[in-house]
Amino acid sequence: MWFLYGFALLAGVANALQAGTNATLSKTLAQPFAAGIVVALVGAVTLLGLGLVLGRFALPSLSDIRAVPPWAWLGGMIGALLILSQLFVAQRIGAAPYLGLLVTAGVVTSILLDHFGWIGFTQHPASLWRILGGLLMVVGIALVAMF
Repeated sequence: MWFLYGFALLAGVANALQAGTNATLSKTLAQPFAAGIVVALVGAVTLLGLGLVLGRFALPSLSDIRAVPPWAWLGGMIGALLILSQLFVAQRIGAAPYLGLLVTAGVVTSILLDHFGWIGFTQHPASLWRILGGLLMVVGIALVAMF
């Protein structure tokens, strides 16, 4: 189980690095949408390669595809919006405010998702401590953005 927390921390570091690398790619190419496509293609090739090397890649069956809830297909569009935000926003406002806003918005949203058990998450009530933690993140990002 601790491995999963370590992997999540590593993903957080990667998220900060990705914002800078993607924004630099966009600026250097002077074509943000082309840079976004490059990012998505490199990501797809990386996932395919890792899946094949680890022996974990298999195409889903038609019945598996039919069983996917309609809202679950939005993940790719959401990923594209995330990439676009990196390309257009990260270098303009700075890494700390960008990532702070990204993470804070994610935590506040996740409290709601957990509370109501939306989009496949197990229901976890929004306790006073969870809400206080979300509010502290909002205050924290305000401080990071101001100073």
